[in-house]
Amino acid sequence: MSSNVIDTRAAAGKSTQRHSADRSKPYYRPYVPYLFLLPGLALYLIWSLYPLLYQLYISFFDWRIIPGQTSTYVGFANYEAVFADRTFWLAMRNTAGYAVVTVAGQMIIGLTLAFLVHRVTVGKKFFRTVYYLPVVTSWVVVSFLFVYLFSAGDAGLINFILMKLGVIDKAISWLASSDTAWIAIDSLGIWKGIGWAMVIFLAALQGIPTELYGSRGD
Repeated sequence: MSSNVIDTRAAAGKSTQRHSADRSKPYYRPYVPYLFLLPGLALYLIWSLYPLLYQLYISFFDWRIIPGQTSTYVGFANYEAVFADRTFWLAMRNTAGYAVVTVAGQMIIGLTLAFLVHRVTVGKKFFRTVYYLPVVTSWVVVSFLFVYLFSAGDAGLINFILMKLGVIDKAISWLASSDTAWIAIDSLGIWKGIGWAMVIFLAALQGIPTELYGSRGD
């Protein structure tokens, strides 16, 4: 009799522990992660993937943008015309040159700034904010700023500084010539993106364990 009572109490205790353990664990719903992904995925499909596929589709037509007009299927004729156009290849060359210069400039200067900010002990948040500010600034604002900086004549700040330093004898029309306009455009692209590169590199530097640095002279 006593043995049965003990066994019953032991079984009841195990059942209570099992139920309490089950209550302590959150109920797993396998579809919950997909619910969090659904809004971003929907926006990507609507605003990125669908326009890209639709653009690919209409590229095979002599497309008429006015409603009601018939668009004629032309196959690869549009691509043949583009590849035979010298302006297209000029645009590709300029785009490739801009990408190489700006990406390399952002990486090099961003890494340098990340090292400097990482070693700063006072005002680290201030410098990080200042360097990142161009990233969140409107392209319209920074474009007007660089138009002023590279303005022709003495009104442009770049011309003013270079003439004061004796680097140039007369003002340069930076934006009026293709030989000098790329300097302003590449400078704008580099300045606009170094803050983002700096933040990425800075996060990587801060993730390195301090014992890997070894003994430092400072």
